[in-house]
Amino acid sequence: MKNSEKVRVLILGGNQLKTVNELIRVIPLGGVGEIGKAMYVVEIDDEIFVVDSGLMFPENEMLGIDIVIPDLTYLEENKDRVKGIFLTHGHEDAIGSVAYLLQKISAPVYGSKLTLALAKTHLKDLKPKQPVKFFEVTNSSRMNFQRTHVTFFHVTHSIPDTLGIVFHTSEGPIVYTSEFKFDQSAQGKYAPDLGKLAALGEQGVFMLLSDSTEAERPGYTTSEFVVSNQLSDTFYGAKGRVIVALYASNFIRIQQVLDKAQETGKKVALVGKTLETIMKIAIDLGYMNVGEDVLVPLKEISSVDDDKLVIIVSGTQGEPLEALEKMVRKQHREIKIIQTDTVLITFTPSPGMEVSMYHSMNNIAKAGARVLTSAKNVHVSGHGSQEDLKMMINLLKPKYFIPVQGEYRMLIAHSKLAQQVGLHKSQIFIADKGDIVEFKNNKVRMSGRVTAGNVLIDGIGVGDVGNIVLRDRKLLSQDGIFIVVVTLDRKKRKIASGPEVISRGFVYVRESEELLQEAQQKVKTVVEKYTEKDSFEWTNIKQEIRDTLHSYLFQQTKRRPMIIPIIMEY
Repeated sequence: MKNSEKVRVLILGGNQLKTVNELIRVIPLGGVGEIGKAMYVVEIDDEIFVVDSGLMFPENEMLGIDIVIPDLTYLEENKDRVKGIFLTHGHEDAIGSVAYLLQKISAPVYGSKLTLALAKTHLKDLKPKQPVKFFEVTNSSRMNFQRTHVTFFHVTHSIPDTLGIVFHTSEGPIVYTSEFKFDQSAQGKYAPDLGKLAALGEQGVFMLLSDSTEAERPGYTTSEFVVSNQLSDTFYGAKGRVIVALYASNFIRIQQVLDKAQETGKKVALVGKTLETIMKIAIDLGYMNVGEDVLVPLKEISSVDDDKLVIIVSGTQGEPLEALEKMVRKQHREIKIIQTDTVLITFTPSPGMEVSMYHSMNNIAKAGARVLTSAKNVHVSGHGSQEDLKMMINLLKPKYFIPVQGEYRMLIAHSKLAQQVGLHKSQIFIADKGDIVEFKNNKVRMSGRVTAGNVLIDGIGVGDVGNIVLRDRKLLSQDGIFIVVVTLDRKKRKIASGPEVISRGFVYVRESEELLQEAQQKVKTVVEKYTEKDSFEWTNIKQEIRDTLHSYLFQQTKRRPMIIPIIMEY
C-alpha cells in the first residue's frame, strides 16, 4: 500500500468514518550524543507524549555537580499538550529526572509495576505540586488517546519488565525499543516478546527509535548464561570472601549472585542504602527470589566464615566505586579488603568513571586481592551489540530510522548498521538534542530545533550552576585562589589597613613570602594612585588590582589563580 493510500479510520458519532492525516514530530531532549539522560518527545497533531525521563551522572569537568537532567523548557512551555509520560524501565537513565519533570508539568505516568515503584522513590524528596496519576501497564496493555493508541512489548535488559513503546498512527507504528539485547536464555520477566515484534514488522513500522549504546561492538552480546556459569566457578573456587561491585538497579546480576550464593552455601550481605531500598521493593513486588536465610545483616558478618560470605557493594546513587574505594583505603566502617578476597567488578563504568575504576582495580591488586571484570565473563552488557541491533531492524522493517541512546559516534555506527540491512541514508536521521524530525505532507525531514541541553543539579539547586560557575570551579581546582583585602579611609584618602593577602591552593605561603610581599606592594601602589584622585569608583580599583596581579603572578609562577579584591571603607 502506498503512503498516500495509508489511512487511519476513527469511529465518530453514529457510524460516521473519518480519515486522519496527522502531523508527526519526534524530538529527542536527551539520550542522543551522550550515554544516559533519555528523554524523547513524540507529537501527534496537538498531543505530546514523553518517553522516559532520565538523568546522567556528571562528567569529570562538571566539578561538584551531583546529576545532570534534560532541559525541560520545551515541555514546560507546552505543558497543556502533554498527555502522558511513558517510562520504559527502572534504571536511573530512564526515570531519574521524573520528579523534576513533574515539578514542571502535570501528566499521568505509565510504566510496569516495578518501573513505577522505583520511579515513586524519586518523588519522596521532591514532591510534585499536584497529585500524580500512575497507570500500571503490561506487555498486553493498550492505552487510548484522542490521536493515537499506545501499546507495549517486552524486551530483554538487565532489569525485569523493560518495555518497548509503540505509538500507532495512520502512517504506521512509531516504535521506541527502549534499552535491549537479544538473549536466547532470557526467561520470565526478562524474556522478549519476539512474536509481537515480528507482528509489528509485518504491519510495517513507520519510524524506529533504537538503542545505540553497543553499536560499535561486533557480534551478539554475550548471554547471561555465560555469566551465570562463571559466577558458579568463581564462588566455588573462592578461598575467602567474594565482594561483588555492581549498579544497584542491575537486577539480573543481583539475582544471579543470590542464586549462586544459595547454590554454594554462602550468605549475602548488602552494602549501600540505594541497594537496600531497591532490594526491598524488588522482594516485596516479587521481582527478586531470595532463598531462606541467604541474606545476613551487615552488622552480623563477623559471625560468618570468610569462605562462606558474599558482599554485594553499591554506592551512593547506585555507583559502586565509592564504597569499594573506602574498603580499599580501609576507611569503610564494616569492611576492609584483604588478601584472600575475590573482588568482582560487574559493571561497565559510565563516561568519566573509567580512570576511577582502573585506579580502584590497581589499589585492590596492591591489597593482594583477586580482581575479576567483564574480561573474565563476570559481567556482560545489558545492551545489544551489532548483530542484535541488525536483528531488531530486520524484525521491525522500519521505513524511517532514528538511532538514539548513545554518544554521537555510536549513533553513526548504528546508522551504518541500518544501511547494511537495506535502509538508505535518506531514511536515517541522526538527531541532536532539540532537533525536530517531522512528518508533514507525506515527507519526513529535519524541520528546526527546540530548546534543549543540560540542567545541572548541585545539592538542592536546579539549574543555578551554569558554565560560568563551572569555569570558576575549574579555575579554583587548577590554580587556587588569591584574595586581597584593603580597608580605606575615604575622608583622609589613604589606606587604613592592609593590603592583606590570603592564598589557598596557589602557593605554599611560608616559602613564598617574597612573592606575597611584592604582590602587596603592587596592590598598595594601585590603591594609592586612585585615592589621590578627587573621585574614584570601586569597580575601577578592583579591575586594575586584578589586571596587575594577574600579570605579575603569571610572570612569576606561570599560574593563573582566581583573584578576588575586597575593598572596605570606614
